[in-house]
Amino acid sequence: MKLAAVILAAGKGTRMKSKHPKVLHKLCGQSMLSWVIDAVAAAGVEQTVVVVGHGAEQVAREVEGRAQVALQAEQLGTAHALLQAGPHLKDSQGQVLVLCGDTPLIEADTLSLLVQNHRSSGAVATVLTTEMEDPAGYGRVIRGDRGGVCRIVEHKDASPEERKIREINTGIYCFEISGLFAALGQVAPVNSQGEYYLTDVIEMYVREGKKVNAMLSKNSREFIGINDRVQLAEVEQIMRRRVLRNLMESGVTVMDPASTFVDHGVVVGRDTVIHPFTFLEGRTVIGEDCVIGPGSRLSNATVGNGVTIQYSIVLDSLIGDECSIGPYSYLRPETRLEKGVKVGDFVEIKKSQIGKGSKVPHLSYVGDAILGEGINIGAGTITCNYDGHKKWPTRIGDGAFIGSNTNLVAPVEIGAGAVTGAGSTITRDVPAGALAVERADQKIVPDWSHRKKKK
Repeated sequence: MKLAAVILAAGKGTRMKSKHPKVLHKLCGQSMLSWVIDAVAAAGVEQTVVVVGHGAEQVAREVEGRAQVALQAEQLGTAHALLQAGPHLKDSQGQVLVLCGDTPLIEADTLSLLVQNHRSSGAVATVLTTEMEDPAGYGRVIRGDRGGVCRIVEHKDASPEERKIREINTGIYCFEISGLFAALGQVAPVNSQGEYYLTDVIEMYVREGKKVNAMLSKNSREFIGINDRVQLAEVEQIMRRRVLRNLMESGVTVMDPASTFVDHGVVVGRDTVIHPFTFLEGRTVIGEDCVIGPGSRLSNATVGNGVTIQYSIVLDSLIGDECSIGPYSYLRPETRLEKGVKVGDFVEIKKSQIGKGSKVPHLSYVGDAILGEGINIGAGTITCNYDGHKKWPTRIGDGAFIGSNTNLVAPVEIGAGAVTGAGSTITRDVPAGALAVERADQKIVPDWSHRKKKK
């Protein structure tokens, strides 16, 4: 039997005070809407429709390839929003999950249980409910004498007595598709907001004698909605703990989860240790037996086994096994380090390849360069790769020794085993095995300090 899902994501999210649609704000590197799409997919949904409105083009781009899109040009309420998905589902048979795009903590297991509960009950609609200590702002579930659902009343429309009820509507439903869109077409905006409420369909079904079921979930955290930046931060904390728990359960040591930030989808190998104030972002993959941090940021980085990275930034780069990076290194995009490379303090590397066992220990800039194996780059070395119009390459052969404070003016090639003298500015190619020194003769003025004092 077919299972579909409609995710309501048309709202502006005024309280976010943002130029971006609310559902595109990110938690652990992924938009809140993407978290919901992933949850319904994992619950076995075969067809997903996202109802868009504010920022429709941006939201449509976000879900491209993962969901169909229905436009709610005017935001006239939840029933009106679901009605816009009708053309995608009206000829379908089976069930449809309805949920909001701003509840990213919802888990696939809960949705699967809701569908099972709905199917076994024989109901036309099942409401997912929970109890909250402070239910303010949520619709209350009104039950009859036998415990069945009679209706759902929105907080703004509830009486003082109804507001005392702690069982709330999570905004997540499972409906039989058959007859649903006909019922939606009968909803009228008879409420303080002048909107078409999806909850009115529940009351309509009850009046018609159709069975409406409710499933009470004990984990109220899953249903926390996000309306402002404060709630965004609170939900991200919960999400981050989930991500870190999964890493720790897979064999990763996280020294201080409260000060460690890891995006959803980051992969970390067992026996790797993550120190505080470390950020692992995007498509980062880290091998086994690494030590990452403290104070490091890796974004879209691929890191081998046995690597140490401390107080450093690594962006869109590939790090081989047994490399040592930092402290205070900056690896910019398209950097590739082979096995056993050392990159020391205050080193910046950009769009360069550094061969096995080579060292760039400190205070150097390497850009648009290809370095062979076993090279030592002295402190303060600069590849002068930009002439004001174009970037030029530097090539250094295996086993070369670059003296401290060498300027390599690209395009230039240093042969295998060659040496440059400290303080040289190299503007021409250096043959393999040669020594290149470019300095002015040292001058000594005798008795300089005595003569200066006389003046």
